[in-house]
Amino acid sequence: MKISVLNFLKDLEKNNNREWFNEHKNRYQSARADCASFVEELIAEMALFDQSIGHVAAQQSLFRIYRDTRFSQNKDPYKTNFGANIGTGNAGYYLHIQPGQSFLAGGVYMLENDKRKTLRQEISYNAAAFQKLMREKDFCHYFGGLSEEGKLKRVPLGFEKEDPMAEYLKLKCFVAVHPLTDKALLENDAPKKLAAIYKCLKPLNDFLNAPFL
Repeated sequence: MKISVLNFLKDLEKNNNREWFNEHKNRYQSARADCASFVEELIAEMALFDQSIGHVAAQQSLFRIYRDTRFSQNKDPYKTNFGANIGTGNAGYYLHIQPGQSFLAGGVYMLENDKRKTLRQEISYNAAAFQKLMREKDFCHYFGGLSEEGKLKRVPLGFEKEDPMAEYLKLKCFVAVHPLTDKALLENDAPKKLAAIYKCLKPLNDFLNAPFL
């Protein structure tokens, strides 16, 4: 990753308006191209352990920088990050690039109710296998566990309150997150190092994708 990408995002955060953006469109285009090159290198490294993403196009995996402000109180027209969704199934890999707030993640974030219920059933029925994933040494080292964002206070309907997996069944998303420093992103071998961290997520993604194959 080039320092110019982070510098562009820092400046965009201070000048989040169409006039400034249009005046610096060439900087945006250059930063996006650099991000795409970085993601392309990352995908090549990740394909060594997950062949399903080998054909994923870096340009198509990057999200638009333009915000949909129609239903938001925040009317800033642009995101102040670059995001890439790398994967082909329900569960995949995500890279978030934002100065001081970058992270990589994996799993499933946004799910329809029926798919969420299916995954909860899978976790309940295959408790031992899921607990083994959560205890895996490298996974614990890099991720610590699953995000509890939006976690329910009670076990959802259709599941026993005494289910041994109750705390996992309360989750609304099944995502693991690893924060990244700016320094880590700027290292020459960053794609290789990030791929090694993503590799710890593949067993989780395999488990989460299995019911839908």
